[in-house]
Amino acid sequence: MGKDGSPKHHSQFDSKRNRLTWILGVSGLCILSYIMGAWRNTPSPNSQSEVYSKVDCNVASNSPGMASSAVQSSTNLDFESHHQTDINYSGGTQEFPPCNISLSEYTPCQDRDRGRRYDRNMLKYRERHCPSKEEQLYCLIPAPPKYKPPFKWPQSRDYAWYNNIPHKELSIEKAIQNWIQVEGDRFKFPGGGTMFPRGADAYIDDINELIPLTTGTIRTAIDTGCGVASWGAYLLKRDIIAMSFAPRDTHEAQVQFALERGVPAMIGVMASQRTPYPARAFDMAHCSRCLIPWEKNEGMYLIEVDRILRPGGYWILSGPPIRWKTYWRGWERTQEDLKQEQDNIEEVAKRICWTKVIEKDDLSIWQKPKNHVGCAQTKQIYKTPHICQSDNADRAWYQDMEKCITPLPEVSSPDQVAGGALEKWPKRAFAVPPRISSGSIPNINEEKFQKDNEIWKERIVHYKHLVPLNQGKYRNVMDMNAYLGGFAAALTKYPVWVMNVVPSNSNHDTLGAIFERGFIGTYQDWCEAFSTYPRTYDLIHAANVFSIYQDRCNITLILLEMDRILRPEGTAIFRDTVELLVKIKTITDAMRWKSSIMDHESGPFNPEKILVAEKTYWTAEVKEKTI
Repeated sequence: MGKDGSPKHHSQFDSKRNRLTWILGVSGLCILSYIMGAWRNTPSPNSQSEVYSKVDCNVASNSPGMASSAVQSSTNLDFESHHQTDINYSGGTQEFPPCNISLSEYTPCQDRDRGRRYDRNMLKYRERHCPSKEEQLYCLIPAPPKYKPPFKWPQSRDYAWYNNIPHKELSIEKAIQNWIQVEGDRFKFPGGGTMFPRGADAYIDDINELIPLTTGTIRTAIDTGCGVASWGAYLLKRDIIAMSFAPRDTHEAQVQFALERGVPAMIGVMASQRTPYPARAFDMAHCSRCLIPWEKNEGMYLIEVDRILRPGGYWILSGPPIRWKTYWRGWERTQEDLKQEQDNIEEVAKRICWTKVIEKDDLSIWQKPKNHVGCAQTKQIYKTPHICQSDNADRAWYQDMEKCITPLPEVSSPDQVAGGALEKWPKRAFAVPPRISSGSIPNINEEKFQKDNEIWKERIVHYKHLVPLNQGKYRNVMDMNAYLGGFAAALTKYPVWVMNVVPSNSNHDTLGAIFERGFIGTYQDWCEAFSTYPRTYDLIHAANVFSIYQDRCNITLILLEMDRILRPEGTAIFRDTVELLVKIKTITDAMRWKSSIMDHESGPFNPEKILVAEKTYWTAEVKEKTI
C-alpha cells in the first residue's frame, strides 16, 4: 500500500499512461507537419489533362505523340546540384563541333589510310586498327546534306535514299548482276547477286530443296563476303537471321547499304584473326563468290568456319570453283586451276570431319558432324589438322586464328549433339540455353535465366511508354551490354532485330548462350569504335555500360561513338547510377541530344535510374566551316 492508502500499482499505471499520451502527441504533430509540408511543396496541375497524364490513364494509347508525352509526363529528375563523382571523362559542357564533311562515313577502326601502314599479307591491313589516343576525334560525325530517315521496314529491304549513301559505284560495277539500281532519288535492291541472277528469293528456294530452311531447325546464319546482303534480307521472311559480314574494300559501302536496308551486318574480314563470335554460334554459313581462299593457309579459314558453326551446321558454297566445267571461261581461269582449288577444298573438308551433303548446279553443301565421336577415326587417316588443346574456344577478341580443329564438348553416345540439342525456333528464344543448363557459364543458372526474362517483360512494358517501339521508327537495335539476350527476346514480336554485344572484358561470357537462343551478336571493347558505318542504328540500349568502363577509358569517347553510329532522330536508353547518368547527360547535351532522367520502372526507391535521349536532326552543309 502507498502512504495514502491507495494501491501502489495504480500510480505506476498513471505514469505509463501519461508517457504514452506524450509520445502519441509528439508523433501526431510530426505527421501533421510532414503532411502540411508536402502539400505546400506539391505544384497544382495546370489543367485536367495534366492530371490524367500524371496518372497515365491512357496506357494503351498508340498515338504518334505517345513517346514524347510519356517522357514529359514522367518525373524529370534533377540531380545536378546534389550528386557528384569522379569519372573518367574529358571536356566541359561546351558543344562539340561537327567534323569535316569528308568524315561523314568515317569508320575509326577500319580507316583506309591507317590500314595502309599494316602488312598486306593475309589481308591484315583490312583488320581492325583503331586510332591512337592522339588520333581520337572530339567532333560529331555529320550526316550528308539532304539526309532523311530511311524507309520503314519492310519497304527498306528494297529501297534506300540516294542522299543517305551517295555511292553509285556498285550500281555500275554490278549492273548485270542486279545488286543495286539507281531510280531517281533512291536506290532499288532487286535482290540479285553474282551467283543468283534470278534473285535471292529463288536462290534461297534452291537451297531449301537441299537442306531444311523452314522447319525452325536453322535460325542463325553468317554470310561471309555479303555484298549488299540480299541473301540475309530474304532469309528474314523464313525466320532465319543472318550476320552479313564483309570488309571495307573496293566494293564501296556494301555493309552500309545492308544496314540502311534494315539487314544485320558488320564490317569484318577473314584475315589472320578469329571472327568476333563464339564457338558453335551459327546454324549455317554461306559464301557466294566471296573470294575467300578457303584452301590456302592449310585450310585455316575453313577451320575458322568450323569453329563458329554449330554441331550439325551447314556450309554452303557457290561460285568459284563450284561448277567450274561450265563457268571456267567466264571466270577467266584455267580448268586445271579451278579443279585443283575444288579438290583442295574437298580435302580440307574431309580433314576437319565434314560430310559433303550434295552438289547440285551452282550449289555445294557440307555438314559439320554433330559430335566428334566419328572424328577420332578420321584422325587416324588424316593427322592434320589436329584437335586444338586451347582451353577457351569462345575467345575471339583480337585472337589469332588457329590451324587446328576446335574440340566439341564430349558426348555419351554417337547420336548425341555435342553441347546439347536446341529447340526449334521460335521456342528456342525462351528455352534454357544448353550452356546455362550444363553449368558452362559460372554463376548463371536456369533460375537466373528465367528471372532475367521476367525482368525484361516488365521493362518492355515500361519502355513502350517512353519510346515508340511499335510505330516502325526503329529497325536496327543495339544492346551494348546484352547479358543473356533478354532485351532481344522481349522484342521478338516487334519488327526489329538486335545486335547483342557482350563486352570483351565482361565477367560472364554469355554470347554463346545468346546465339543458342537464336539471336546474333558480337564481342566488343567499348574503349574502341564498333565495326560499322555511321548512322546505322535506330535504337541503342546501354545498361550499366558506363559502370563497366568508367575506370577503363574516357566515357566521352564512348558517347561520341554512340553518336557516330546512331541515326539522326535515333534514340538511346541508358540505365545506370544517378551519378553516372548526370555526367552522361552533361555530355549528350553537348552533343545536341535531348534527354531526360527518369525513375526506374519499379519506382523512385531503386538507385538505378533511366536516361532516355534522342539525337537531334542536323546535317553537314557543303560550305559550312568545320574543323
